[in-house]
Amino acid sequence: MMVGGGGGKHRALAAVLCLWVLMSPHSCGAARLEAGSKQTLNVQNRLKRINKKPVKSIQSPDGDIIDCVHISKQPAFDHPYLKDHKIQMRPSYHPEGLFVDNKAASSSTTKERTNPINQLWHQNGKCPENTIPIRRTKSDDVLRASSVKRYGKKKQRTAPQPRSVNPDLINQSGHQHAIAYVEGDKYYGAKATINVWEPKIQQSNEFSLSQLWILGGSFGEDLNSIEAGWQVSPDLYGDNNTRLFTYWTSDAYQATGCYNLLCSGFIQINNEISMGASISPLSSYRGSQYDISILIWKDPKEGNWWMQFGNDYVLGYWPSFLFSNLADSASMVEWGGEVVNSELDGEHTSTQMGSGHFPEEGFGKASYFRNIQVVDGSNNLKAPKGIGTFTEQSNCYDVQTGDNGDWGHYFYYGGPGKNSNCP
Repeated sequence: MMVGGGGGKHRALAAVLCLWVLMSPHSCGAARLEAGSKQTLNVQNRLKRINKKPVKSIQSPDGDIIDCVHISKQPAFDHPYLKDHKIQMRPSYHPEGLFVDNKAASSSTTKERTNPINQLWHQNGKCPENTIPIRRTKSDDVLRASSVKRYGKKKQRTAPQPRSVNPDLINQSGHQHAIAYVEGDKYYGAKATINVWEPKIQQSNEFSLSQLWILGGSFGEDLNSIEAGWQVSPDLYGDNNTRLFTYWTSDAYQATGCYNLLCSGFIQINNEISMGASISPLSSYRGSQYDISILIWKDPKEGNWWMQFGNDYVLGYWPSFLFSNLADSASMVEWGGEVVNSELDGEHTSTQMGSGHFPEEGFGKASYFRNIQVVDGSNNLKAPKGIGTFTEQSNCYDVQTGDNGDWGHYFYYGGPGKNSNCP
């Protein structure tokens, strides 16, 4: 098991000191104990900051504990700029065209596409009004991170940069993608319906996710990003469950932002959906397909970036002050999959993206994004223009776009990773 970097350093230093001054075994033990105690204290302090006092707690069948925390006590309000913030309980405006789209989706004749998606914890209860459901963080969760400080954060440079990609950068970051994207305009949001799978992960420090990215700024240190989708991440959650997630950063994943509600920033208003909690049921190969819809848009009046899950759940918002390059609009939108390729023993990972099958296998077998849309300056949902695609190694993970009357603009994506053409 990986342990927090801070504690690891302390223990290493203690071991060096023991050898250097030829301390007695008793003294060495004391030094290690002190290092361990310091790490335990760091972990406990972090847990105290993240886990807020619940009104009620619900045990989920997957082992999670969901805490129902009063809406005014959520982690967002640890932010110094949010001390006197008045919660916006609903967006001023929804994007135009949204409800027409919902009506079309609900009257769909394809049964597989209208199956409802739930979260596992719903089986054992629900959170009261004026509370929000928060997945409780355990000490093991924090200890799996590279350091206590980096818990809940992505490694840098994980947003795919479609053009003029530096091959060295790809190898350094170890992240691979299969995406569709648009750029060259001002974007005020994006929407997609994504089918949900449980891809197999080879190494616990790898992950597989499917998401949309709302991006502002360059791909340098000023990158702003709002992200949402589903992921399997053993490092972050301690299991291989497929979970709903969000992420944000205003400095290219360096110091700001985090997953879900693991830092101050996102303000949740919904008492039914828990970010970071397991999604159920899941799509199966040649079987039933289950999908989720995600919409992120900028409120034209207040300027906050809102998120909606499905047709019914407006989850909350990222206050506009969190961002610099997303303060007005986004300059790029991306949809697709991402995995970590840690190249164990010099071979490509067998961590799957999407369903673990290539796009050409099509419906019921490959993973898809359908009805992908962008929000324009008049707050209308529109079909994206000039869609590009990008993947680092199409023999490992690929992407294929299309459009038709039912699905609008769509694409299939993903793959198995390691195979005879992807050694």
